[in-house]
Order: sequence, then structure tokens, then C-alpha cells
Amino acid sequence: MITLSHHELIKFIVCIGAMLIAARLVGEFFRKFKMPLIVGELIAGILLGPSFLGTYFPEISKWFFNGTGNVGIALNGLTSISVIMLLFVAGMEVELSLIRQQGAVAFKTSLVGLIIPLGLGYFFGRYFYEWFGETNANNILPFSLFMGTAMAVSALPVIARTLMDLGLFRTRIGMIIIAAAMFDDLIGWLLFSVILGLLNKSAGGMDFVYTLGMTLMYAVGMLTVGRFLINKSLPWAEKNFTWPGGFLSISLGLAFLGAAFTEYAGIHAIFGAFIMGIAIGDSVHVTEKTRDIVHQFVTNIFAPLFFISVGLKVNFIMNFDFKIVLIVLVLAISCKLIGAGLGALWGGLSKKEALAVGFGMNARGAMEIILATLALQAHLIGEQLFVAIVVMAIVTSVMAGPMLQFLLNPSVNTLKNAFIDNNTTVQKSE
Repeated sequence: MITLSHHELIKFIVCIGAMLIAARLVGEFFRKFKMPLIVGELIAGILLGPSFLGTYFPEISKWFFNGTGNVGIALNGLTSISVIMLLFVAGMEVELSLIRQQGAVAFKTSLVGLIIPLGLGYFFGRYFYEWFGETNANNILPFSLFMGTAMAVSALPVIARTLMDLGLFRTRIGMIIIAAAMFDDLIGWLLFSVILGLLNKSAGGMDFVYTLGMTLMYAVGMLTVGRFLINKSLPWAEKNFTWPGGFLSISLGLAFLGAAFTEYAGIHAIFGAFIMGIAIGDSVHVTEKTRDIVHQFVTNIFAPLFFISVGLKVNFIMNFDFKIVLIVLVLAISCKLIGAGLGALWGGLSKKEALAVGFGMNARGAMEIILATLALQAHLIGEQLFVAIVVMAIVTSVMAGPMLQFLLNPSVNTLKNAFIDNNTTVQKSE
């Protein structure tokens, strides 16, 4: 049995402490400039990683974050758990009823906003793979599928937070953006799990058709029967367990079991946690307070550990290729603006509203970084493309808020006034 020695245990504990403190300090610094915490957490990882600490203080970097040996294995295990928990929280943000309520407009927006980025990403990945630093022609099918998925997914938590900060979350445009992003993320993560399944098959994993069948069975079962059983059992659990501590334990336990099942089936563990998050979060018995406790627990402890680990993986300075970064940025932004914008126009929105929907869904944030990290670990992409995707995720997340505010501010004021007038009328009639 392999265990951490006394020296390795001290090193592991010091690393965790340093990562959490650095993430919070740098994250809060960037929040003063109205940037998301994730930007500061990534910068903190870059400072602690080979880009800065490894270049100017190599001995300190080697002692702390060399990524090898038992300490490296322990840190990798912790970051893997962090990813599972992050996707579980992202799944809890998905409201199936909201997707259904938004009807044709959200469906058309999500459909075109998914198909065009998928198609363009696949096309450029398939026929212009050299542009992205890819040289292995035998890897082109999974690589091109990955590029399509990377162009299609959005960052639901970032989008929701941006809309809430701007007072747009409960408006019609906000609901359309959220519903369309939910659907796109659901399909996008299923596609990426299939891609990883293709790689596992080539590495001697389980039969791919069987793997896909097991995954679909799990997803359909959890979103129907599983969701029903969870919804019925939560009142009993709330009555008999300490709450919300009991919910935290049970929900995360189910998330890990779901993750273990899909990992066993040959699809990445993140998909199992994501589906479990949807099934649990969709229950009417999960209050906002309970949901917020789970969210705070994961995003303030485990999320920083993961995003700091992103900066520890590669040298961002040495692997920054301006040409690849520019191509990825232009491709990602144009794909989402064209796709989601045309879908919103098809759904009946004005040109200005459609453009706002495109910019809203263009925010990639944490989901894109998780996607790139898993692809890097699977040797599906190189370090230069990894750096480019991380930069793209940050840029698109930062630009979403200002563009939405610029495009929708007059409409927001009108909607707020209409909402106030309606409330006043209702109160007078009562």
C-alpha cells in the first residue's frame, strides 16, 4: 500500500494551503476591476506554476509543484474530485422546466447556436488542423470533434452570474439565453464524453457501442425515473436528517456514484456528475438556500484548487502562440455570434436582441477550461492550443457583461419599469 511519507504529507498540506490562499488573494484583487474570480484564480496558478515560479525560482517550484511522485498523484486526485464537483454544481443550475417554458425561441436559438459552432469547429479542425499546432493526422477525427464541441459549449454559471449582475436574469432575453445555454451545455458535454469514449476505445477500453448505450440509459433513467424518485425522497430526508448538512452529504455522495458509473462505462466521470446535478437540482424541494450552500462549498474550496492547477500544468509564456490564440478567439466568437444570433433572429427577436443573445451565450468561462484540461490530459490537444483555449475562455467571459449592458441597457430599463407598473397595478387591485 502506497502512502504519503511524513515529508510528503507536509508538502501536500502546504501546497493545498498555498493554492487556496493565493487563489483568494489574487481572485479578490481582480474582482476590484470587475472581473470574475476565475480570472484571478487562473493568474494565481500561472504565478505558482512553470510560467513564473518555475522560471525565476525553480528550486521552490520543484519542491512545491513538480507534479511527480506521490504528492503529484495526490494533487491530481484532488483536482479530479474538484472537476466532478464543479460539473455537479453546473448540473444543478440546469432547470429542465425553464428550457421547456421558453418554447420555440429558445429551441431555435440553442439549435442553430449549437449546429453552426459544431459544424465550423469540426470543419476547421478537420481540414486546417495545422493552424492549431496539431500534427498527428491519425488523431484528426477525435480532434475535429473536440474543436466542434469546444466552439459549441457555453459556461452556464458565468452566463447566469453575468445576467444576475446586470439585472437581466428574470427578463425575457435573459431566460432565452439561459435556456439555450442549458440545452447547448447538455448536448456539448454528451458529445465530449463520446469523444473521450472514442479515445478509450482506441486504448483498449470497453466496446464503444455498449459504452454509448450504457451512458444514454443512465442519462435517460436519471432524468426521468431517477429525478422522480429523488424528488419524492427529499421531503423524507429533510425530515429525518440534519438539514442542509444531510443534503450536502447525500447529494455529493450520489454525484460521486453517478460519476463512478459513467467512468466505469467508458465515458468520463464528469458526465455522470453533471446528469446527477440536473436530476437533484430540478427538484422543487431544493430551496435556494440549500442550493447556495452546495454552490458556496464547491466554488470557494474545490473550484480554486482546480483553476490554480490549470496554471500549474503548462508554461503559459513559452506556449503562448499569438497566431493560434488569434485564430481560436476569432473562430470561437464568430461561431457563437453567428449561430446563436441567427437562431434568435429565426425565433423572432430583433437584430439588436439577437446580437445580445449571441454575446451572452459566447461566455465560455469555467466549462471551456475544464473541457481543455481534460483534452490535454487525454493527449487530444497540445499545450499551445490549451493555452489559446484558456485565453479565449477568459476573454469571452470578460467581454460578455459589457456587451450585454451596451446592447440591452435601454430595454432593461423599459422592462424594469413595466414590471414595476404591473406590480403597482396588482397591489392597487388587491
